[in-house]
Amino acid sequence: MPSTNDFLNGAGLSQRCDLPENLRRRGCGPEFTEQSETKVEVNATISSTQVSPQDISINLRPGAEASFIVSVKQLEHYPVDLYYLVDVSASMQENLDHLKTVGVALSLRMTEHSSDLWLGFGSFVDKPVSPYINVHPSKISNPCSDYEIRCRPAHGFHHVLSMTGNMSEFTRVIKRQRISGNMDTPEGGLDAMLQAAVCQRAVGWRPEAKRLLLLMTDQPSHLALDSRLAGIVRPHDGLCHLENNVYTGSTRMDHPSVGQLSDKLLENHIYSIFAVEKQQYQWYEELVCLLPGSYLGKLGLFQAPNLIELVVDAYKRLLSEVAVSVSVEDKAVSRYWVSVSPICPDGSTAKDRSCSGVQPDQTVYFNITIGQHSCPNDGEDEDITVMVHPVGYNESTVIRIHSKCRCSCGLMGRCQDDNQSPCTGTQDGSRQRQRQEQGLMKDSNADRNWSCRADGSDMECSGRGVCDCGRCVCEQSRLGTVYGKYCEMDDFSCPYEGGLLCGRRGVCVSGECVCDDGWTGESCGCPVSTATCQSLNGLICSGRGRCVCGKCVCDDPKHSGDFCERCPACQSSCQSHWKCVDCHLSHGLTREEVGHCNNTCTPLVGYTDDVAGQAGEMWIQCMYISKDSCRYRFQTSSQSGRTQLHISTRPECVSSGRLVGTFLSVCALTVLCGLVVVAVSRLLLQKRSLSPGGAAEDGGYHCTGKDLSYIPTTNEKTVTYRRDRPPDRPLEMHIQVPKMPLGDPWQC
Repeated sequence: MPSTNDFLNGAGLSQRCDLPENLRRRGCGPEFTEQSETKVEVNATISSTQVSPQDISINLRPGAEASFIVSVKQLEHYPVDLYYLVDVSASMQENLDHLKTVGVALSLRMTEHSSDLWLGFGSFVDKPVSPYINVHPSKISNPCSDYEIRCRPAHGFHHVLSMTGNMSEFTRVIKRQRISGNMDTPEGGLDAMLQAAVCQRAVGWRPEAKRLLLLMTDQPSHLALDSRLAGIVRPHDGLCHLENNVYTGSTRMDHPSVGQLSDKLLENHIYSIFAVEKQQYQWYEELVCLLPGSYLGKLGLFQAPNLIELVVDAYKRLLSEVAVSVSVEDKAVSRYWVSVSPICPDGSTAKDRSCSGVQPDQTVYFNITIGQHSCPNDGEDEDITVMVHPVGYNESTVIRIHSKCRCSCGLMGRCQDDNQSPCTGTQDGSRQRQRQEQGLMKDSNADRNWSCRADGSDMECSGRGVCDCGRCVCEQSRLGTVYGKYCEMDDFSCPYEGGLLCGRRGVCVSGECVCDDGWTGESCGCPVSTATCQSLNGLICSGRGRCVCGKCVCDDPKHSGDFCERCPACQSSCQSHWKCVDCHLSHGLTREEVGHCNNTCTPLVGYTDDVAGQAGEMWIQCMYISKDSCRYRFQTSSQSGRTQLHISTRPECVSSGRLVGTFLSVCALTVLCGLVVVAVSRLLLQKRSLSPGGAAEDGGYHCTGKDLSYIPTTNEKTVTYRRDRPPDRPLEMHIQVPKMPLGDPWQC
């Protein structure tokens, strides 16, 4: 806590208390600060057999942390409470029958692990509302009426048998159970699990026993928000709602969330075991990962031996794994962080919060560190409680944290003597009393108010504070700190980069980002280094651009790419170099005359005998036809950042006489080919005219066998003519058309 009066420079008085590095950055030296010490006190008066210590008090301040050790010891034998929570929908009829022989056999099997086994039983189906069940009156009382079977009504949870050591009573209750029915596939298993966990008095969980909750089902379970289909939107309150052993909140509240169920299982020291058919194994495998202290068993059939082995294996597995869960009060969870490092009996340090393979009478030590990020928004001290729950144990550690957020200041939040004036000091106080004696108090207040206004401003404290005794006291903001003599500065009005103030690469001072080393720009989004603009050839932007804010900006818009390495228009512009090549040709392609063409084209021009020998991805092959009809090959490259040109000194020339001869030869060949085609055509026609039958001579047409079927066979035609004023009877004309002999040709 700094004690200098001019340190704040108009900032809120609560800003005197901050992290040491923040105070130093704002100009407060170590000699002007005070720090409250971190203190850890263990209450050794509370004895325990499994978890110790059970009560710890810690004084913390922002930026500080405290560490302590919690030990968890595994005992030799525990009493065991096992509660069977069974899905009694119609598909579970056969599985329910297998439970009738489980009680006595399981009791005998568990004697080697526990000397005191108690069993309980409860059933569930689903919420008894539409669309989960059929709400027809005949279906509500008997969901199986269509199958002429008497079923019990659907229910969210029914507690049937409290914990008992009487195995005969357990068997008798199981035999009386009947199935029920519902409409949809998922069941209300999680809803029933929460009730079985929190209704401790009704279920009869013993405080000293290891508590096992076994869920048996062949279907997945509904999750939170599923009840909206039935118009149920009220979240589950996590409390017990049993009346006459029936869950009455099923139709009023939604299914619990997985997180809520996890908290209630931990809070009530309950291990959960899931006995499901293999078809649903994957769904529950993902659920078990979210529930500490849970075990999943895959059963082909719900037969008694399988169930007994499942319970025994789960009990041994769960007890041999020691884990802790740390919970912080909801109101302060964002201001604290927790780290847990277990030390297992073999001396190893596990990566997660648990140790496996722990044997009876062995102890696991958990090194727990709790740190504080920040204070509450009001800047006041606070007291919170942190709980350390060893999973499945009925003992826990309570950590009481007192957060020290205030400094040793006066009632008004100022570091000053009690005999000072309410303003800024004794000298100002004497002046005030003198002015008050002279009747100038009103003018004094006006003078002090004007001292809270910046030059040229008619607003006190920039509209972000109040004027108190001639000095601005800046308002607090959830966004950050407002400070300055006139509250004109803050640390949150700077540009954002990627949703972060100053890109989290700098600090906001007076509305501008002060960037960390290596960064620049308005929002600290630009690296100072040009390494991100360096191309493979070592040049910045391939020598064709500038590095701006870590990215290449090409000088020529024809270039593109991350490093200006691409130029689609350049690679097809051989014509742009023709003028350069022509200049070099006019000077004889001699190295002595190369300099004459520097003004016409690039100075990096070379001559070579064969440009094909340098072909590759970096070189573009081109051709230029000179005035004397000679072809000159050349190649160009711009990969190194500067244009290069290689011109072949071996032209490909053809004489004019040779060109004329070639032209005449092509013409003669074309005429000859035409004559051959005409001659062949005439020969084919003549051969056809001399074929047998002589049809070509008389211009006739011979009918083939197929054509005969189309020759008409009718030789009579009757035509009737009528006039507007017919005579006494119609006049008819008969025309006889003789048949044509088949051998006669058709004549035109």
